[in-house]
Amino acid sequence: MIESGRPRLRRRPGPGRLVRLSPVILTVVIASLAYATPPEMAFSRLLPAAPALAAAMWPVLPTVLLGTVCLLLMIGLGMVFPDLGTWWTAAGIIAVTVAAAYGSHVRLQRERTLFQVRLVADAAQQVVLSPMPRRFGRVEIESLYLAAAAEARIGGDFYEVVDTPFGIRLLIGDVRGKGLPAVGAAAAIVNAFREAAYDETDMVAIARRMDASSMRYNGAFPPEGPLERFATALLVEIPHGGRQIDILNCGHPPPLLLNAGKVLALEPSTPSPLLSLAELIGDHYSVDTFDFAPDDLLLLYTDGIAETRARDGEFFPLAAWMGRQPPTPPDELLTALHRDLLDYSRGRLDDDIAALAVRLCDY
Repeated sequence: MIESGRPRLRRRPGPGRLVRLSPVILTVVIASLAYATPPEMAFSRLLPAAPALAAAMWPVLPTVLLGTVCLLLMIGLGMVFPDLGTWWTAAGIIAVTVAAAYGSHVRLQRERTLFQVRLVADAAQQVVLSPMPRRFGRVEIESLYLAAAAEARIGGDFYEVVDTPFGIRLLIGDVRGKGLPAVGAAAAIVNAFREAAYDETDMVAIARRMDASSMRYNGAFPPEGPLERFATALLVEIPHGGRQIDILNCGHPPPLLLNAGKVLALEPSTPSPLLSLAELIGDHYSVDTFDFAPDDLLLLYTDGIAETRARDGEFFPLAAWMGRQPPTPPDELLTALHRDLLDYSRGRLDDDIAALAVRLCDY
């Protein structure tokens, strides 16, 4: 299934309805045991647990109503078993219900706040990872993004694709670090790319403008601690005529090219400096050209994919996995990658993940 240009796995239907009804089920079970067993066993003393459980998943009014039902049940039990200590248990039900109602109110307030925060995160994601067309002429492109913390929605990985007069230009990268500072640095780099990709005739000039933007951001918002903030980046240009690609690699994992069942790692001939480090190690950039034939699959990815670990500590064998994939559209490739990464890591991702899959069509 594809949503917003990103593959996602279908969710399996879970026992959500049964869980939401668990306070009612608990009330029925306790009341049944209290009526069916001798008074000495005093199962009725467990009735305050039902409104307490309801507070964790119900709104305030249903929680209070359940507490009222429990209170009435306790009064009924007291009529059947006069020596049950009804009033002490009833007082406990009232106290727990009042506390549960307050707890439910606080929980709902926090859920509303979290919802607003997620709306802001979604808006930030649209700025850094804006939706893109899945096809540019003869080139099919699909994207995948997974934040290590699912509730965060977004991290320091980034990508962008633009169709320019010079060809289709792609960017993928990874800012060192996590949290809002990494998101801000990623936004600065992506915005610089969006502007430069339409203006500059060669990718070296684009890389320099991205580096300058990253330096300005780091100057305005310096990183906490002694370590420098930098980013890896990979620039790819696909001419409108196809048949070849130009790649400028700023310390990023090399893309993988699947050609006729063989996987090639497109390593740079000369390393280019990471973004924000050009002043320290020199701004000597290198552009490499590779063949890109129809039906070839190109996978751009961040290191979170290659460094996904199984429980035994082994890294995900990305190149071997790529070699086992049949000729397939980019969306199916990334859907399979998403599924197999989650299976391999048992659902635990230690780093953000971003990927672009590209295929040149012969029509």
